[in-house]
Amino acid sequence: MDNEQPTILDLIIETHAGLERQGPGSPEMTTKALSFLDNLKTISRVADIACGTGGQTMVLAQNIAGNITGVDLCSDFITIFNDNAEKLNLRERVHGIVGSMENLSFQKEEFDLIWSEGAIDNIGFEKGITYWNGFLKKNGYIAVTCPSWFTDERPAEIEKFWGDAGCELDTIAQNISIMQKSGYIPVASFTLPEKCWTDNYFIPREAAEKTLLEKYTGNRTVEAYIESSNYEVELYSKYNQYYGYVFYIGKKK
Repeated sequence: MDNEQPTILDLIIETHAGLERQGPGSPEMTTKALSFLDNLKTISRVADIACGTGGQTMVLAQNIAGNITGVDLCSDFITIFNDNAEKLNLRERVHGIVGSMENLSFQKEEFDLIWSEGAIDNIGFEKGITYWNGFLKKNGYIAVTCPSWFTDERPAEIEKFWGDAGCELDTIAQNISIMQKSGYIPVASFTLPEKCWTDNYFIPREAAEKTLLEKYTGNRTVEAYIESSNYEVELYSKYNQYYGYVFYIGKKK
């Protein structure tokens, strides 16, 4: 973007467009989550909601024989997503479309599997899995990552950070209970290791932000954006024993 006065949204998109992943995760954790699904050969229709540029989607496609539709609100991400599918010779089975996770254009009970990494907390865990349930076939699976509390009590500083970000985190036990109430049989849950945040997200993001600083030298909006980003990294280093991303896998009743 050549805009001299970029918005925060502009900066988020520009920072993340070149990253393999737009949030914490890894190919190993994606394939681990897949290992909890019965009979992958029967999964013919998959939706990856808020897919970003498709880092995890391409891993799914290399482990599932079915068709995958990626959905993301950012058209820049979808362009890169489809280019990546083309480069990996996956375009016959993998296609990205622009759309909102809150207003999907799919048919009811269309999918065998709904996937979403690092995004559901933008609308809320309960709201997301309840809404997406309608697009799953009976006995279909849902697999999502969501930041969660590891403890019932935590320092006020980190609780305020997530609250100010508009994310209402719950504990793992609470989310499993929500999953049950939302029409799923909980299948598995596991915590993403620290390197999913540091090596796979924070370090690449920091490099992209350094480029932003050089491009928009002296721009206070950019400086404030990166200060906020650095604060997130600082808090994770300080408090990661209290929270982290958790994979939740459920089966529709």
